[in-house]
Amino acid sequence: MASILSKKQKQKHKSTKLSDLKTLGHDLLSSRAHVNNLPKLLSFVSPTSPPQFVLESLLSLQAFFTPLLPDLPSSSSKPSASNASQDDPDFIYRTWLRSKFDELVESLIQVLLSPQSDETLKEVVLDTIMEFVKSGNGGRFHSAIYHRLLRSIVHSTTPANFLLDLLASKYFKYIDVRYFTYISLEKLSRVLDAKDISDDRNLNTDCNDGGHPSESMDLLIHKIHYIMSHIPSLEASVEKTDYDMWSGSGDDEDISGNLKAENKQHMTEKHNDKVLTAASIAKKMKLKFTKAWLSFLRLPLPLYVYKEVLATLHQAVIPYLSNPVLLCDFLTRSYDIGGVISVMALSGLFILMTQYGLEYPNFYEKLYALLVPSIFMAKHRSKFFQLVDACLKSPLLPAYLAAAFAKKLSRLSISVPPSGALVIIALVHNLLRRHPSINCLVNRGGGGATVKDDPEPEQRVADGVNDTATASADKSVKKPGIDPFDNEQSDPIKSNAMRSSLWEIDTLRHHYCPAVSRFVLSLENDLTVRAKTTEISVGDFSSGSYATIFGEQMRRRIKLAPLAYYKVPPTSLFSESESEFLGWTFKCEDSKRKNDINDENGKIDQDCNHNSVKRQRVECS
Repeated sequence: MASILSKKQKQKHKSTKLSDLKTLGHDLLSSRAHVNNLPKLLSFVSPTSPPQFVLESLLSLQAFFTPLLPDLPSSSSKPSASNASQDDPDFIYRTWLRSKFDELVESLIQVLLSPQSDETLKEVVLDTIMEFVKSGNGGRFHSAIYHRLLRSIVHSTTPANFLLDLLASKYFKYIDVRYFTYISLEKLSRVLDAKDISDDRNLNTDCNDGGHPSESMDLLIHKIHYIMSHIPSLEASVEKTDYDMWSGSGDDEDISGNLKAENKQHMTEKHNDKVLTAASIAKKMKLKFTKAWLSFLRLPLPLYVYKEVLATLHQAVIPYLSNPVLLCDFLTRSYDIGGVISVMALSGLFILMTQYGLEYPNFYEKLYALLVPSIFMAKHRSKFFQLVDACLKSPLLPAYLAAAFAKKLSRLSISVPPSGALVIIALVHNLLRRHPSINCLVNRGGGGATVKDDPEPEQRVADGVNDTATASADKSVKKPGIDPFDNEQSDPIKSNAMRSSLWEIDTLRHHYCPAVSRFVLSLENDLTVRAKTTEISVGDFSSGSYATIFGEQMRRRIKLAPLAYYKVPPTSLFSESESEFLGWTFKCEDSKRKNDINDENGKIDQDCNHNSVKRQRVECS
């Protein structure tokens, strides 16, 4: 039956002309007697209609509904129980108009999200919906329509990046739009969170379903984060009152559309009591911002969204929360995951610890475990190394902990690229300067291990000497080449770093990269004298790579460069300065060489003549 009706509608659309739509709209606006033209015009607002038909119908419908919206009953309000109000023709008429207006909004959202609609048509439709949001609630912000719009965008299966960019560029500059956006996103996140819990409970019973709920959930979460990341942050100044408002006023109680007012008069009084101005919205914005982000972070974030959130959390979220410590559970849980997630969570966790008094007992143990060779090739290594330098700056840091980090970094300098070695040298330099108690790692010679040193154990056994008697004396003998540092130990206390030395840094003097071998000479200064030395900025080296080192070498000005060719063509194999070698002499003159050659040629001629005479004698005989 529905297919038959759709075919009839398509035939009507083909037979209808644009002039007929103009006539229908003109008659609808001119007299109430032509109100039956309203369903006809609504039938042309669909994704299958031609764009010019949609625009013409939309102009007439918008002009018809805009002055009537303040007098229409709410779509969620319950009808009065009195028979007089139910039999009132005017009430029935206004209720019918309200249903048609809701139908129009639904049709506009379908056109907005349809892949068949072009971008120009989508922009006009979005502007129309936002005009209804502006004036559809008696001049106040109609949050129910706006929430309906955002919910449809989030739950749509088609990509909506163009639509979201258009919404952000044109309407997110208004403070009331941002305010109700946070309210809508909080409710959508809470609904998705409850849905995710119910999906987990019914996972075994719904395993035969052919859909992929996890993929659809990831898409919904991505759209929510896309919207939240494009909302401009509220200025820190709360005294500013010249915020731009899309509507005159509004309220935050009817966002879901489920108002519990028994009649329109009571609802109007409630609106008048709770009018939102720009100043009141600015004061409440931080609370709505906090609720929206906390609800969103409870969702099962996909990995790519997880990384995007952690990358911007310390700059775009934490400074604007009403209580940033509420993020401690999320950040500590992320920091315990390990790998790249821990590296990216370090920024936010460091801010909470240093600025908001968060206590995290195992912070340095987790940070010590993140020092692996792969971190020197990570994408966010620059920020990570700067945070490591900042975390190790406190003068209250225990000596064993500073020594463990210095030794761990020194051991990594052997296996990391040259750019990583430069960062390690800068970090170790700052550690030695800040913590003079670990300078023993530089001054200690050898490996620092005390082990039993017995060069002739077999002779002792043959002579019958008791080894236990001399064991105590041998324990104090140091065996060179043994490093007591345990590189595999994850606990810095048990790593034996204080008994070791920074011999790895000394090997960097002979590094194949000239930049590393030159930079390591900065550690030869007496770092205990703070007046004569300064800390090295780790940020200058934290983002280095092979390309940056090569570019720096290419930009250097060299006074005398080695050449692969001679400025003057050589006349001999060896020059006069190189003509004498140790144990070898080359004093053969040209005249002597010629005489020797002539004498040899004369002897050869005499031998040849003598042999020819002998041949003649033999032939004659």
